[in-house]
Amino acid sequence: MRRRLGTSLYAGLLFTVLGAIAWGTGQPFVFPSLGPSAFLIAFDRRSERERAARIVGSHLIGGVAGLAAWSLIAAGASLTATPPAFSPEGFRLAASATVSLVVTSWAMIATDAVHAPACATTLIVSLGLLSTPIEVAIIVASVTVLVGFHAGVILVFKRIVGDAHPLYRSEER
Repeated sequence: MRRRLGTSLYAGLLFTVLGAIAWGTGQPFVFPSLGPSAFLIAFDRRSERERAARIVGSHLIGGVAGLAAWSLIAAGASLTATPPAFSPEGFRLAASATVSLVVTSWAMIATDAVHAPACATTLIVSLGLLSTPIEVAIIVASVTVLVGFHAGVILVFKRIVGDAHPLYRSEER
């Protein structure tokens, strides 16, 4: 019970910071694939530099692969409404999504930056939802803020308590 509540509240805290930034800037600092990243960070609260780099790197890969696929295959199209059956726009969006997912998966494995939520990031971009270079930069900045804020919380916690967040036993789940 304690782990469920702690994880839920901590994920909410991480997202609150980004929500405040999004609200204050009017920019998309909150997007669907960020939720799973916040949950994974909250669920396993250890702050390892390698893990942080993997999370940021994977979203960077997803954003760049999605932008490249969208720019080359589906520029101008956006999945804000379901395209008609067999439409050229629908085909271009499906092809863009497929190519971006393949490239993202390959690049994450090749760079040892595997973080599944980045596959959602690549789809967000390749389907034309956040498909400008500025929006991709905001995606990467948002993920960087997420892991950076988490690292800061861990540092403060260690100074106050003297140890990292506890590792929960399986019976507490």
